[in-house]
Amino acid sequence: MTDLHELRFSRRLYHGEAVDQAVKAFARFASFDLEQTDDHWVVRFTPNDPALARRLRGELGNHALGLTVQRGGAK
Repeated sequence: MTDLHELRFSRRLYHGEAVDQAVKAFARFASFDLEQTDDHWVVRFTPNDPALARRLRGELGNHALGLTVQRGGAK
């Protein structure tokens, strides 16, 4: 049984490089798969420790948002 989770980051709000950097920062905690759609940066992940899945979702989202702000917003 896999514990696959998905986050969708609006391309209007998030910078793609920020999402990519956030995924790299958390790579030791989960395996990730990234996809780009017309409207979203899609991140699917399977956490190494399923008990941390909820926290990982929040921390990854916060990190991507912080990096987006540092870059001056979505582009």
